[in-house]
Amino acid sequence: MGKYYRTNQNIRYPEVRVITEDNKQLGIMSTKEALERAVALGLDLVEITEKATPPIVKIIEFQKYKYQEDKKDRAGSSKGGQETKEIRLKPFMAENDLGVKVRQAEKFLKAGDRVKLVVKFQGRQITKKEFGENIMNQAIAGLSEVSTVAEAPKYLGKLLIAQVKPKK
Repeated sequence: MGKYYRTNQNIRYPEVRVITEDNKQLGIMSTKEALERAVALGLDLVEITEKATPPIVKIIEFQKYKYQEDKKDRAGSSKGGQETKEIRLKPFMAENDLGVKVRQAEKFLKAGDRVKLVVKFQGRQITKKEFGENIMNQAIAGLSEVSTVAEAPKYLGKLLIAQVKPKK
């Protein structure tokens, strides 16, 4: 199942720092007093963290707290809306084809995504590395207005890879 939360009678500390449902600090009090307050409000006492001294608890309905935590976890899984898009280039490609790829990369950058530029050498093309490097430099130069280089071009086997990120 999910994470285990200590609630109500399972909180075993002499004193705790108490926070209300709307994140107002009630200060430090005995666990018994905090529990009595929670029960009086018809809510639960939920341990937020035991690492603090004294531990921090919150007066909130447990199901609501669990829902908020799950929501936080789900929100954390998408990484700030920024993706890495890949643009494949070839060492011997026509000027126009390169222009099309650069415009595509520009679109991604304007949408706030990073772009990974990959020059793929096939067969014996790897013997003419300078052509691939030329293409990569032209692509980076074409994107220089809307981006900054996050990773300089480097070889990984038969691939020449660079990464650019949108300018702030």
